[in-house]
Amino acid sequence: MKILSYKDAGYEKFVKKLNRKAVPTDELYETVASIVADVKKRGNKAIFEYTEKFDKLKLTAKTLYVTETELANAESQVSDSVKNAIAASKKNIHAFAKRSMRKDWQFKNAQGAEVGERFVPYDRVGVYVPGGKAPLMSTALMTAAFAQAAGVPEILAATPAGADGKINPALLYALKESGATQIIKVGGAQAIAAMALGTQSVDSVEKIFGPGNSFVVEAKRQLVGAVSIDLLPGPSEVLVIADKSANPAFVAADLLAQAEHGGDSVVGFVTNSKGLLTKVQKQIDIQIKKLSRANYISEVLKKGTFALIVKNLDDAMTICNQFAPEHLSLIVEDEDKWLDKVRTAGAIYVGNFAAVAVGDFLAGPSHTLPTGGSGKSFSGIRADQFQRRTSIVRMDQKAVQKSEAHVLEFARVEGLDAHGASVTIRANSK
Repeated sequence: MKILSYKDAGYEKFVKKLNRKAVPTDELYETVASIVADVKKRGNKAIFEYTEKFDKLKLTAKTLYVTETELANAESQVSDSVKNAIAASKKNIHAFAKRSMRKDWQFKNAQGAEVGERFVPYDRVGVYVPGGKAPLMSTALMTAAFAQAAGVPEILAATPAGADGKINPALLYALKESGATQIIKVGGAQAIAAMALGTQSVDSVEKIFGPGNSFVVEAKRQLVGAVSIDLLPGPSEVLVIADKSANPAFVAADLLAQAEHGGDSVVGFVTNSKGLLTKVQKQIDIQIKKLSRANYISEVLKKGTFALIVKNLDDAMTICNQFAPEHLSLIVEDEDKWLDKVRTAGAIYVGNFAAVAVGDFLAGPSHTLPTGGSGKSFSGIRADQFQRRTSIVRMDQKAVQKSEAHVLEFARVEGLDAHGASVTIRANSK
């Protein structure tokens, strides 16, 4: 863990680097661009070749999709306790989603025109669930279950299978329960390209949701226009801001939990209490010995974890808003005062007992959140992102007549006399 105090010479330089922008390297951009172009040109052949190259799995048009038999077998292998956990999570997600969906509305403007908005679900969306070290059944719920709640009729899920062509049964069951209507055994940038552009076997979608590695996130960014996207959710990250009121064992547990994701995960701890930092370090040493993924955690603690001792909590808030963390754990006295100062976090967990893991798996809000500094521009997945918005305008002749003079001024200044004429002909109609 890299530790710096505001009194240290390198502190200001380090803090400045925490003000991040979600901009790809040239190498990443070019690698993903070549994959996208290849999928666009060759379709199935390209995604099959990339799947064999990266996942050691030979796919064909017949084995691309998860079958009903595979889903039934998966369901029979999943324990009742796992099914109950999935059901509890989905129930909370649906309850949360129903409260955040936008609803149709209308009113009359000053000229008497009836204006409003209409919201309908997308017809077909794609959700991406990463593969790798853990079967992320929670990510299936935190993407597809929101689409399900919003009433999306077609939900295409993409997740990589093992070299044997199999996907973890719990993940398959979670996808089915979350409303996935199709599941393809493809991962990486090639999966995003296939969903966005379509292939001989994959019908394209209208919007893509879900987290992934840097290649997946960059593919989503490059394909905006061919498809809509939710946000830029990459490798997991947490920032804990705490003062002396924090329980050091709880803080250590959250830092370790986030480091458990491994890879490029980022773990940060900011405090105005040197004593708390010392206690947290001791707790990390104690707790890590009991964890099964200690090797992944140790690597992240060494390469992707930092701790800062700040002069005061105002400085901590400034760092938070520059860093724009995916998850923020805020454990301070007078918590509402400091909560009001947070502007850019993807999700905020307030108080000693607000475990990030409960939000990741169960609480209701989606854990698919902006990372890499993109939280300054994007929000996490919400139910209303699965709705297509359309504005509505309805007018009678009286409303047209009241609008005419103003419209004619716009038409005159902009040199668009046909626009003005289209109003006048209605206003003067007998």
